[in-house]
Amino acid sequence: MAEPAVSPAGMRVMKLLVGRLPQTVADLIDATGVTRTAVTEQLNELVAAGFVKRGTERLPGRGRPRHVYSATQASMMSLFANHHHLVIPAIWKALEDIGGDDLTGQVLRWVSRELANHYKRRITTRDPRKRLRRFAELLREEGAMVEVVEEKGHSMMRKRSCPYISMLDENRSICCVDEVMTAEVIGRPVRRTSYRHEGAPCCTFEVNRGG
Repeated sequence: MAEPAVSPAGMRVMKLLVGRLPQTVADLIDATGVTRTAVTEQLNELVAAGFVKRGTERLPGRGRPRHVYSATQASMMSLFANHHHLVIPAIWKALEDIGGDDLTGQVLRWVSRELANHYKRRITTRDPRKRLRRFAELLREEGAMVEVVEEKGHSMMRKRSCPYISMLDENRSICCVDEVMTAEVIGRPVRRTSYRHEGAPCCTFEVNRGG
């Protein structure tokens, strides 16, 4: 699914929670200088989006338990997503420089199989065309921009978004992951008929009718 949007005020609260012990509403009021109502609204927004977790804490004695709030793993992934654009290409380049084509090929095949298994266990139909449509649905649920069309008796999948854009190298070796993974998920050979990186508006995959 696409990542929920967070308001600037909510982002400020999220940053105050990351890397700290659980905070109370009173703690956050002190830190932000805004009203209880404003802090509560921001926390509710973050909890609903999955970026903050609400818990309870019992104080010594007979006092009522109070709510405390802590950042989730999703909040850190959201805050530091831009850093991935530096780390992932660096790791990818290291694989190519250290291991060469052989290691790169092994890694790509392993990644393709792992990704395919992630989707295959969620698709029950055996019909290749229905599998393709279900696969596209799963990708859309994760935030991808993808559509399936029929052209001259062929099933075509158009991917308008690219999750590997930051890993693209001169040889475009990462591009084979999509093709191999899709073929594994569908259970039929797949041919890429257009490439975004060659000037096409999107990458298009055609499912072989005859298997």
